Amino acid sequence: MPDQRVIDYLNQMRAKGELNNVAALLDQPAPVLDELGIPVGGLRAALDGHFDVGLSLAQVEAGFRALHRPPLIVQDGHVPDKACLAGIFDADIKDQVTAIEPFLGAIGRVTFRNHARNWGGAGWVIAVDGPDYLVMTSRSVALQVAKRVAGGQGVFLFAPSGGRFGAAMDFSDGADDQVVCDMKRFAFIADDPAVDVAIARVRADDGAAIDQLPVAPTSGQDQERVALVGYPAIDDFVDDPTGPQAGFRVLRRVKRFSPGVLRISAGSDPTHDCTVLGGMIGAPLISLDCGVVIGLQGVRGIVPVETLKTLLDQTVSITSFATAAELSEDQGHDAKRFAGRDGYDPQFLGQVAVPLPTVPTALDLARPPDATKDRPHELRYQHFGVLFSLAQKSPVIAALNIDGAQTRRIKRGNRRWRKDLRVPADMQLGRAAYADPDIDRGHMVRRAATNWGPDAETARRANADTFHYTVASPQHRGLNQNPRTWLGLEDYIMDNVRTFGFRANVFTGPVFSDDDPPLAGTDATIPLNYFKVVSMLAEDEEGTPQLHVTAYVLSQGPLVQAMLQDMPSGGFVFGEFRTFQVRIRDLEQMSGYDFGPLRDADPLERPDTVLRLQPIEQFTQIQL
Repeated sequence: MPDQRVIDYLNQMRAKGELNNVAALLDQPAPVLDELGIPVGGLRAALDGHFDVGLSLAQVEAGFRALHRPPLIVQDGHVPDKACLAGIFDADIKDQVTAIEPFLGAIGRVTFRNHARNWGGAGWVIAVDGPDYLVMTSRSVALQVAKRVAGGQGVFLFAPSGGRFGAAMDFSDGADDQVVCDMKRFAFIADDPAVDVAIARVRADDGAAIDQLPVAPTSGQDQERVALVGYPAIDDFVDDPTGPQAGFRVLRRVKRFSPGVLRISAGSDPTHDCTVLGGMIGAPLISLDCGVVIGLQGVRGIVPVETLKTLLDQTVSITSFATAAELSEDQGHDAKRFAGRDGYDPQFLGQVAVPLPTVPTALDLARPPDATKDRPHELRYQHFGVLFSLAQKSPVIAALNIDGAQTRRIKRGNRRWRKDLRVPADMQLGRAAYADPDIDRGHMVRRAATNWGPDAETARRANADTFHYTVASPQHRGLNQNPRTWLGLEDYIMDNVRTFGFRANVFTGPVFSDDDPPLAGTDATIPLNYFKVVSMLAEDEEGTPQLHVTAYVLSQGPLVQAMLQDMPSGGFVFGEFRTFQVRIRDLEQMSGYDFGPLRDADPLERPDTVLRLQPIEQFTQIQL
């Protein structure tokens, strides 16, 4: 007779609508099933309702989880079976896993000395403090060998044999060559069981060379792709010999990568659906979308990264734990990263060409090594291209193609900003240039407008491409974060003109001026004005598509000037920026750029138009 618990479990999964999705995964490689020794045919039969196949409840549950959220092996610092995740998540999951692999060596197991158990859970390097690694782990792990004393520090307990317990960090992935660093002491053990955190000082041996994990500023967003990485062991807090984890007992001994999805709902603590194996308590919860730690796996749930950073700072008075930008910015992305990118397409509208404008030679445009012969200065990205000035250390023009019919919703996430190494790194503004909290990295392409394509992978690639310093210009936060007219110009125009094919091109860039103030700590400036030119084919009254082009200028002069004044303690209140619709010929005079045939398609050039400059306080004032 089949185990009734198996029937009940599968019926529960069917009621949740998850059974069919998991059954479909049986048609692709499932390396964890091979490790578990679960026959694909038997599991398929069980999922189809044929329960008398000799599988126990533990095997069926383990097989379900192994397909739905597989805990994959980490080997030599890589996740060799990550290709199987493309059938579970979107195809770009492989690139996301590859991006965090350099940091997997910072995660290990907390091993014990003079103790009945060899190890008790996971830990990971959050910072380096002089000769020590600062390792985050679980309070419940620390209390197996230590106790909290006055001041929050931990001291090792005495073993029943009379000697003291001890601990170390084993950063190896299960290979024969161990990477073991002695633990000096627990610098902090939380007093409250609800804050399941301990911080250890671990000797940074010369031969270890462990990188610290980058941490996020906040604890993530709903539906963000995440992973737990730890070193499974038998764990009294998680393992139940009769429970669902029993089927996974053969997966011990090596480091595991368990992907899943973050779930956040109002009034509830964040959760995730990663497979949590025994011994993974204390493991970091890593955002795959952003490549940063967003929490720690505790006994009772996730400890958010904000709590981890606060406790670290209070414990060791250190604020130098690394963000993703600090650890990865200098690596940047070389030309290989952008292989296959077409950049801006001048023929995108179909019936008429919209070429890139010509700019003054004094701007000294970069010449990327992968540029094309006909456009030797263009940095080509997904759906857009950039002309970058070495003289200004700034994008001059970002040229974007928009296909409104293929728009996809892609979350911004806490993306890492990288340098594009097709341009010399020292000619780009980096993280340090944006240290002033009032200065933002201003996208010269509207990030959300790039998020289109025939599939989600294409849209995500475009989204990620916008997070390069070659695409950013220093802007006052009041401009960059204000959601009014400037951000919605493209949408308004496309919604209110009889657009042919729902396609448009957008040119955006700074208007450099001798009045632009210097950007502190650099030889660059903060532009006081920006322009935007929107072009499309619009149907006339007879239904014939005609080129339609409008131009706009945004002034942030008052904002920046106020910022540079001596302000009293507590900050200042700045005036609002102004958006103006201008004639293209006047924009050419202001910028020194030549927009060629576009000026002839400007509605402000019509004989019946008397305005040459129109302040825009609301979209209805735009002359279309």
